[in-house]
Amino acid sequence: MALYVQKFGGTSVGTVERIKAVAEKVKRFRDDGHQIVVVVSAMSGETNRLIDLASQINEDPTPREMDMLVSTGEQVTISLLAMALHQLGVPATSYTGAQVGIRTDSAHTKARIQRIETDDLKEDLAEGQVVVVAGFQGVDEEGNITTLGRGGSDTTGVALAAALGADECQIYTDVDGVYTTDPRVCSKAQRLERITVEEMIELASLGSKVLQIRSVEFAGKYNVPLRVLSSFEEGPGTLIVADEEIESMEEPLISGIAFTANEAKLTLLNTPDVPGVASRILGPIADANIEVDMIVQNVAPTGDYTDFTFTVGKGDYKQTMRILQDDVIPALGGGELRGDDNIAKVSLVGVGMRSHAGVASKMFRVLAEENINIRMVSTSEIKISVVIDEKTMELAVRALHTAFGLDKDSIQSE
Repeated sequence: MALYVQKFGGTSVGTVERIKAVAEKVKRFRDDGHQIVVVVSAMSGETNRLIDLASQINEDPTPREMDMLVSTGEQVTISLLAMALHQLGVPATSYTGAQVGIRTDSAHTKARIQRIETDDLKEDLAEGQVVVVAGFQGVDEEGNITTLGRGGSDTTGVALAAALGADECQIYTDVDGVYTTDPRVCSKAQRLERITVEEMIELASLGSKVLQIRSVEFAGKYNVPLRVLSSFEEGPGTLIVADEEIESMEEPLISGIAFTANEAKLTLLNTPDVPGVASRILGPIADANIEVDMIVQNVAPTGDYTDFTFTVGKGDYKQTMRILQDDVIPALGGGELRGDDNIAKVSLVGVGMRSHAGVASKMFRVLAEENINIRMVSTSEIKISVVIDEKTMELAVRALHTAFGLDKDSIQSE
């Protein structure tokens, strides 16, 4: 007998029929003698509907009230799934995040889990119950409902698996695993049988939307075996494992290609090159809770001025421009601002890079052969990212996918 935490996303529970199908799947696991905790998201489209309702009432609602509102979506799903399990003769109890003891900080709309009180949950499992938990939510020390941010149900699932010492956390979604890249962009993408936590964190942070990055970080921190599976077809999915479990094997050079068009680039030209200039530029942006991604600083030939370039999310582009124009440039005593929100970031990810040279030069050569200009470059031990024009993004992904031997039925090349 094993203990599984199974998380089902919004598309997996998007209709009554799909909720019934989830109940059938859960029943099969329980009939095999396993203990099951099920974490569910709101039904597909429900969270967006609630946010739209809020915008019709108040263009700038308080985060606390938004948490009160959007957390109701999961409450609908847990009760319906518990009812579906009862209809199949399976004892089940549904719980909100607060009821199951998920304690968070008070950062509304982006709260972080601090602890989980599992005594009642373990008691239900010992009695043979299937426990159905609302994902995406918890409660702070003051008793306020909090939410974990978009995709937070994945984090709920992994956190519960860690707290319970589950044998595996299974994330059921509308895809049958983690692919070498998005199959909608590259038809030759193939499903990976396994991938390391480190690689998955990079892919999630660089644009892959299969898993929320915080959930993967949680899995790595607490050594939770994580598997991505399809809700709609049977299959082994993709197992996400600790790095040391896979590095001893002959690992491919590149495991996947991530990409995102949700990027914008800003450049401050002719900025005085003085100590602390980077902090004076980025400090006000950080104070506005805007995340900066890639950074490049070039020193002019005279050494008196510098060009400072960085990227932010496209949704933060206009606000960042205002901060630079209204606050940063006057404080620095000058500088010319340029911006571009028609860019994309494409990234190669693979632990195999650690033991292979020449990955960057091959990437640059492939892009050059496709006449794709590189605007910025960023590297780490297991990834290389480039900023390019948005219109060339899909071409770049397909060309790199082929060049690095990731196409279906191809042999991994150096």
